Amino acid sequence: MTQMTVLHLSTSDIDNGGARAAYRLNKGLQNLGVDSRMLVRAKFSADKTVIAEKSLLTKAGPQLAKLPLKLYSKRTSGMFSPQWIPDAIAPKVAQLNPDIIHLHWICNGFINIETLAKFNKPIVWTLHDMWPFTGGCHYSESCKGYKEFCGSCPQLRSNRNWDLSRWIWQRKAKAWQKLNLTIVSPSYWLAECSKSSSLFEEVPTEVIYHGIDLETYKPLNRHLAREVLNLPQDKKLVLFGASPGTTGHLRKGYQFLDPALQNLGKSGWQEQLELAIFGAAKPVNPDNLSFKANYLGSFRDDISLALVYSAADVVVVPSMEEAFGLIASEALACGTPVVAFAATGLRDIVDHQQNGYLAQPFEVEDLARGIAWVIEDDSRYQNLRLCAREKAEREFDMTLQAQRHLALYASLVQGVRSQE
Repeated sequence: MTQMTVLHLSTSDIDNGGARAAYRLNKGLQNLGVDSRMLVRAKFSADKTVIAEKSLLTKAGPQLAKLPLKLYSKRTSGMFSPQWIPDAIAPKVAQLNPDIIHLHWICNGFINIETLAKFNKPIVWTLHDMWPFTGGCHYSESCKGYKEFCGSCPQLRSNRNWDLSRWIWQRKAKAWQKLNLTIVSPSYWLAECSKSSSLFEEVPTEVIYHGIDLETYKPLNRHLAREVLNLPQDKKLVLFGASPGTTGHLRKGYQFLDPALQNLGKSGWQEQLELAIFGAAKPVNPDNLSFKANYLGSFRDDISLALVYSAADVVVVPSMEEAFGLIASEALACGTPVVAFAATGLRDIVDHQQNGYLAQPFEVEDLARGIAWVIEDDSRYQNLRLCAREKAEREFDMTLQAQRHLALYASLVQGVRSQE
């Protein structure tokens, strides 16, 4: 069934991993003949099917959204989203009148929690982190409060049951009782977290991996890729994806990578390895790293990213929590093995000693062992590369992702029509 309209709501379109995943689904559906569009706060592409919502409320959203957090001056640095200010989204959605509303990452002041109840349409919600079922945090770390009800939030450094997290959780519980909602998770780990939550335990949940354009993300000539990026031809290159302007948040695991590289240096790799970091410019005062670091800067276009992955010998994704792990799946598509911890969404992507290495969480020694294991044997390495690409073709093809979503949409629309 292709005669339907789908509207994706996402804070932005292509400027980060979650946004790119949403945008790729939008394009994949269009390739199947679906009338699919995006409504965003921040538009970075030139795509005419991406609509920027430009009301004053939407523009002011990011700054106003943070105001309640001023009550918690000792809170941790992780993102926390109250989503409390009014928005102008519901009238715009009503004007566009889609058959299916597909939510993605909608925070940073984009959509109010209570607005969802105004959408009188089937809602599909792709989880890009844990926020939809928590009291405001995006990754719960070791806290399991979301399984019952939030309060005394460790990320707010709160010891009160009736705190901001409880208020946010209660607003969700009240506003979302009667939603025609289906959850899509990009990993089995995140699906289990969602189903164990008090907010979504009764909500239908599907697991559909994020898709990749395999015509763009493919193995490219390594020599040429390194020449274009001004990277050494005679070194083994370890690639790490960082956050813009930093070497990443603690959740991204950079604190594990450098000690792992130190271990490799002590075991004879000192003259053979260099580190490449993308997504971050070179800091004014760079860290004193164990190996030379090549800072590649940030990339928004897929062709440049495919070039970066193809230049590397191994991609290390040492994250503590990942909803999926888009960097890992893109790397596999380019035939580059991935080393990660055997935790959270990355377990769906990396198959241990088949297309990479899954280290024991969160053991620096095993992370180092995994990097060495991937690159030390040329014959085994070539097999890892082949299996990496095969996994991407089997599981992460953008067309396959779109087909799975289209089947879900069709069942939801049919369900609505059968009740009319």
